[in-house]
Amino acid sequence: MRKLGLIAGGGSLPVELAAHCEAAGRAFSVMRLRSFAEPTLARYPGVEVGLGEFGKVFKALRAEGCEVVCFAGNVSRPDFAALMPDGRGVKVLPSLIVAARKGDDALLRRVLDEFEKEGFEIEGAHEVMGEMTLPRGRLGKISPRPEHMADIDKALHVAREIGRLDVGQGAVVCDGLVLAVEAQEGTDAMLRRVEQLPQAIRGSTERSKGVLAKAPKPIQETKVDLPTIGVATIQRAARAGLAGVVGEAGRLLVVDRDAVIACADDLGLFVLGVDPQGRP
Repeated sequence: MRKLGLIAGGGSLPVELAAHCEAAGRAFSVMRLRSFAEPTLARYPGVEVGLGEFGKVFKALRAEGCEVVCFAGNVSRPDFAALMPDGRGVKVLPSLIVAARKGDDALLRRVLDEFEKEGFEIEGAHEVMGEMTLPRGRLGKISPRPEHMADIDKALHVAREIGRLDVGQGAVVCDGLVLAVEAQEGTDAMLRRVEQLPQAIRGSTERSKGVLAKAPKPIQETKVDLPTIGVATIQRAARAGLAGVVGEAGRLLVVDRDAVIACADDLGLFVLGVDPQGRP
């Protein structure tokens, strides 16, 4: 198996991928994005790199013998004026700024193009660790009730529509009412907003209702930007009074699946995978 270069942003996904590669005996090296990557990743071979240091990361990947790269973790859109690129980054920066004006996905594709030009193949997190994606049907013991199905359908529809507009990947619907859509703030921040809404229009911890749906954008590069849920997502959904979380089977990453299942079962939330036509 070819050696993997893990381009690590924030959150637990890169940590889980590194642990998986270590346990599976796959050779890998971690390129830790400064100000984003978790400190625990420093124990693995690799280097710390800043956004815009394209030359440094390419040199490090070659020195480590990496042939394929995987992008994982959260990275906020940078302030391009504040970046400190290296020589190679200076050459790339103008095209990144142009791409960013077209949306996050255009920016991401431009970054991937640069890595592919250097001869690196892109491998998705779901390919590195195949069991990470949401299966079809329920995940855990809790099943949605019949009264949840209309909210599931509408939330998925809204999530797909905002994705088509390159806005975000998530939406919350309760009793047919759209409570929130995800933009640049991310899923956890969106759920915190729902938690602050009047209980008259949302569920509660005593009487949960409504769903969070996450779906990939139609135009996005799914090798590097699949929607993701983890334990924090389930906990936030429960605090917001939601009854469950739904996503497209095979197109949503579940970080630390066993912990997510245990958390959802303990809190009484369903986690459901549907096919692209919305069927569980």
